Amino acid sequence: MSRALPKYNKRRVLMIGGTAAVVLSGAVIAGNALAGETSKSSTNATTKAATSPGTVNCPAVAPSLPSIPASAQAEVTRNLTLLDTQIAEANKRLVDTVGQGGPNFVQNAILGPLKDKRVATINRIATAIGRTAAKPTGLDSLAPCTLNANGVNAGGGTATAAPSATATQQAGNTGNTGNTGATGSTGSTGSTTAAGTITCPDVASKLPAIPASAQAEVTRNLTLLNTQITEANTRLANTVGQGGPNFVQNAILGPLADKRKSTIDRIAISIGRTAAKPTGLDSLATCTLNK
Repeated sequence: MSRALPKYNKRRVLMIGGTAAVVLSGAVIAGNALAGETSKSSTNATTKAATSPGTVNCPAVAPSLPSIPASAQAEVTRNLTLLDTQIAEANKRLVDTVGQGGPNFVQNAILGPLKDKRVATINRIATAIGRTAAKPTGLDSLAPCTLNANGVNAGGGTATAAPSATATQQAGNTGNTGNTGATGSTGSTGSTTAAGTITCPDVASKLPAIPASAQAEVTRNLTLLNTQITEANTRLANTVGQGGPNFVQNAILGPLADKRKSTIDRIAISIGRTAAKPTGLDSLATCTLNK
């Protein structure tokens, strides 16, 4: 014979059933929220990975060097370290400029200027070795770098000391002694473009009397200063509208100042071999944009 449930039991059943429904609903809501959060996080991670700038990958220079004379060791090591610094700076710029510019931004604003810096630095290494030993050739092929989306960049590396030599170490990059010739002059501006022109201080007019033994090298480097301005003006015209507000300074004027400083240093060193070395010429390295 069945017995009717007491009233309090019925209320308990109703309460338990209601509680179960609330718990079940909460579980469903929480599950949906977590699913949405996971999807969102996954999307953000995918987006971040898709916009990762990668790293700059450059050929190692140290393994390609011959035995290094003791007199050149300090300068070679300093420039090998500078190669590593240049790669680190390029990788930082790569991260800081993600999404900027057009399809050629990385090449024009980062890889191109990096190659120019590496050419100058590698040339200083070769010249330092060549003062007291056979000057290595073909190292310029190690200057260009590539963008590696998955790898880690290779640095210049540190060279080890080689057999000693008695020649006194000199700072900077030097060339061969030339014969007497006419003094070259540097132009201060390049051709006019829609982006303006680059104006650089004249170097030839600030030089002292040039010894005959240094004339050819000085003339060659004065001509190089003009070439550097022309190349910078060409890049200025070819990159109109690219990058942010600091593009011209970071991608054109900054690298140009670095190249001019190296070239001006070579001029001063070549004069200083047989006469008083001129000072204060570094102030002529910085150029400006003239619109």
